[in-house]
Amino acid sequence: MGLLDILLGRTKPVAPDLDQLFALPSAAVTLEATTSFTPTGRGAVCFATVEGAAFEQTHREVQALLDADTDRDGPPVELRRDEYGYSWLVSERTSDQLPLLVNDLHAVNSSMEVNGFGPQLLCSLAGFQDPQGRSLALVYLYKRGSFYPLCTLPGQGRRDNALELQVAALLENDLRIEKDKTRWFPLWDAPGL
Repeated sequence: MGLLDILLGRTKPVAPDLDQLFALPSAAVTLEATTSFTPTGRGAVCFATVEGAAFEQTHREVQALLDADTDRDGPPVELRRDEYGYSWLVSERTSDQLPLLVNDLHAVNSSMEVNGFGPQLLCSLAGFQDPQGRSLALVYLYKRGSFYPLCTLPGQGRRDNALELQVAALLENDLRIEKDKTRWFPLWDAPGL
């Protein structure tokens, strides 16, 4: 960074650190102990939609890599597109297999990065639910190298901001929490929630 960058308020982008995803299981223990939210076993990686043979090859590689896992029923990763035009690679496990889900998310991100699709990666998320049926996601922002909690109220098209702030405060020792709350994007009806 030069003097002009400092004067204009530009900041150096944070390099993605996919190993941050491996902190999710310990954060899940804290989350369950303090708020009764437990893992759903669902998670996803979101990226700007990519077309072409190179992406299809990467998708096949990810499928083959995760297909070697025999603890899974069904396809290892399912490709979905949302109404906003983004693509999601969704992984589903049982609720007690969060470490395996984290491995899936890491493998998907790593494969896409290695094959030149790093700039298209947006976020990854792991889903949680409490006994009242509320959904919570811990969202990893690829380009920021940080997490934020996302709690949407079912059928209301609103977020539970108070719960998000509570969860962020509870997990700040477990996860690198995104300080800029304007980056806590709502991911309405995100696959994997």
